[in-house]
Amino acid sequence: MESETRLEKVQEPITTAPTEVREIIERVLQLEKDKLYQKAPKNINDDILKIIKEVLP
Repeated sequence: MESETRLEKVQEPITTAPTEVREIIERVLQLEKDKLYQKAPKNINDDILKIIKEVLP
């Protein structure tokens, strides 16, 4: 039960964030997972910037 409480505290900033921020976080995490297999992921900064520009007006 203690580990559940710690996990909730760690996730709290994400779960309480505005919808746009949560979407950015989720998409960036997916992008990072997709690039994990690469030795040197290329253009990840550009991809993150693209995600932010798509989500935010």
